Amino acid sequence: MAFQPILDIPGKSFFAHEALVRGINNEPAAAILSQVNDSNRYWFDQRCRIRAIEMAAALNIQARLSINFLPNAVYRAESCIRLTIETAERVGFPLDRIVFEVTEGEKVVDHAHLISIIQTYKKYGFLTAIDDFGAGYSGLNLLADFQPDIIKLDMALTRNIESDRVRRAIVSGILTVCRDLGIDVIAEGIETRAELDALLELGISRFQGYLFSRPLFQDYVREWPQFDAA
Repeated sequence: MAFQPILDIPGKSFFAHEALVRGINNEPAAAILSQVNDSNRYWFDQRCRIRAIEMAAALNIQARLSINFLPNAVYRAESCIRLTIETAERVGFPLDRIVFEVTEGEKVVDHAHLISIIQTYKKYGFLTAIDDFGAGYSGLNLLADFQPDIIKLDMALTRNIESDRVRRAIVSGILTVCRDLGIDVIAEGIETRAELDALLELGISRFQGYLFSRPLFQDYVREWPQFDAA
């Protein structure tokens, strides 16, 4: 795993660190995910959760831990979550600091099943998030079906937003909807100070991206990063 920070800029604090899958020699995620298929999807999803929690505990990460999951790999939410809870308890990582992200980039076969998964996670006190929001298969339809605690705006919406009137209008509209629904917003893929300033002006306070730090292999950012214009 590699870990990338999610920053709360106004609060000057770490909101979370996202666990991102890597090979044992720091091979990129694509090289690993290309080997996932229907026969090993469930096993892969479970091993990623376990490893992320074990490493977060070993590294003594104090902020939240954000873990991606594959909705099509979860057959029975109660069974899948049991191993997550057992692992967190075994290594002493608090359950209320775990965030589960479902990527909008994976086509969800059964929306009713996904809603059931999210409801189960919430019942156990986990935070939930939609990752890559605005760049996947479902868009606002997914948000209409269930309301997570967090959405993460995809970089396709935030790239060069300081000079893009259309993207600013779209993001502003999403923020209005999320405020009405009580959903927090994280902007991801931030690479320049101009993007950061434009999104702060729109009212977003939490950010992730190369402007602050690249993912660190088997490590995480401990000190508040310096982020001048990239």
